[in-house]
Amino acid sequence: MSEQHPNTPPVGERLAKRVAALRPCSRAEAERLIEGGWVCVDGTVADDPARRITHETVTIDPEGRPDALEPVTLLWHKPAGIALHDDQPLAGLIAANTTLRPWHLKHLRCVSPMSAASSGLAVFAQSAGVLRKLREDSPLLEHEWMVEIASALPAATLDALQQPAATANALHAKWSISSQNASRTRLRVVTKRHTPAGLAQWLQQHPLQPAVLHRLRLGRVALGPLPVGEWRVLGAHERF
Repeated sequence: MSEQHPNTPPVGERLAKRVAALRPCSRAEAERLIEGGWVCVDGTVADDPARRITHETVTIDPEGRPDALEPVTLLWHKPAGIALHDDQPLAGLIAANTTLRPWHLKHLRCVSPMSAASSGLAVFAQSAGVLRKLREDSPLLEHEWMVEIASALPAATLDALQQPAATANALHAKWSISSQNASRTRLRVVTKRHTPAGLAQWLQQHPLQPAVLHRLRLGRVALGPLPVGEWRVLGAHERF
């Protein structure tokens, strides 16, 4: 198999150059059209302005606008069964639409790691300010969880939960009983740890075996009535 000589010019032309000629518009506007998801190559949305093309058919949505896209922060009601790790991209988890463009999906990153067993509020951000806030200030942010135990809690366990932490390294948490019957107890637990690992540590201290771990709030932003699997963009007035 022959290798291409390093001085051999690349085949084809950049997609942005083709779009600029077809529109016509500036190269910068062409790149924004592509990143906005307004350009298709052979019928498939293309979001890489540097992609090289030759004979492919390039079409541009007549409704497409070469506006600069603003960074967003996305709140997602993560279902159980999907693990999220720090800096994980959003692409592949949800589909683009008129609110979120391919550029957003490519650059949004997870700042709320969660185990596959947990569910609830997940946060993806792309602006440097929000990313820094949720990472560097994470020890200061409260995480509120709904913890479901598949049994009623005996009085001895409730008494143990009321006792102060036994060691300096033990995780401190505020809790209350949301509901309880003979087969289930729901606790609302507030911790100040960036990942669910802190919650798991608190549960092990007592010990409790959770059937459900559901994040309700991160800082001052709550999940609210957002349905499972759905998402929304953080409002301009909302702050963590």
